Amino acid sequence: MAAAEVPTAVVLARRQLYILPTAGGLVFSLLLAVLLLAAVNYTNSLAYGLCFLLAAIAIVSMLYTHRNLNGLNVSLGPCTPVFAGDPAGFEVCLDNSSESARFGVCVERDRTPARRVDLRAGEQCYVRIDVPARRRGYVTAPPLVISTRFPLGLLYAWSRRIQLPQRCLVYPRPVPPGPTPIAPDEQFAQDQNPRAEGEDFLGLREFRPGDSPRHVSWRAVARGQGMLTKQFGGGGRASLWLDWDTLAGLDTEHRLSQLCRWVLDCEHAGLHYGLRLPDTQIAPAHGEAHRRRCLTALALFPG
Repeated sequence: MAAAEVPTAVVLARRQLYILPTAGGLVFSLLLAVLLLAAVNYTNSLAYGLCFLLAAIAIVSMLYTHRNLNGLNVSLGPCTPVFAGDPAGFEVCLDNSSESARFGVCVERDRTPARRVDLRAGEQCYVRIDVPARRRGYVTAPPLVISTRFPLGLLYAWSRRIQLPQRCLVYPRPVPPGPTPIAPDEQFAQDQNPRAEGEDFLGLREFRPGDSPRHVSWRAVARGQGMLTKQFGGGGRASLWLDWDTLAGLDTEHRLSQLCRWVLDCEHAGLHYGLRLPDTQIAPAHGEAHRRRCLTALALFPG
């Protein structure tokens, strides 16, 4: 039997909403009761009219309070990875697909209002929820409650706890900046192959089978000099290995924090760097994708 899919979005329906009077609503109800007793005691038609009018307003406000949440679509956007110690920011998307506006919609976490927003008809709005990320790994999105006190504040409507399957990756906290390591087995692979993809033009040579057509000097062909291939150099790069074993004597978390710092420094300096971990090796490269791959390996390291 297949496992049930976890919903990535929730549409608030009537069975997911609750409504109760606020403290102000209870005081208002007490005043209506006193006004009704006064009207009965003094047989005052004006007091009767005022009492029934206020009661009708309260009943209609109950309808608007419930309708302010009914049918609202709630989902979570992507979460950008953070470092341990920084807050993980989850973007809560409120999508009002109805033809009427919604006012005073509030996203709560642990009964603490995050932000109150107004939504026009067909409008989407994002509300950021910050969650402390004290340890590396994954931080799951907290359960949320959507609430409102619109329009008069006499009634409080709220949803069931919404738990959406969104996670935020937390990298190890890097140590303060320091010198980049020069490991004993550091490999500087200077590529001397003149066919390497460098930036410096070295000259022309005779065409050989297997040469790329884009390296052929077509100007030389047009001048009748035959098929010649362009040679480029300067394509060699230094490859620096960031090795787990060079940090012997430190505990696991300190090693990961130091390696995280070295990854950031090497990327900032434009170096080609690789990462060696127990049971994991990432070949030297450079760029944002390589940086994310190395940091992800550090964040998900067992222990």
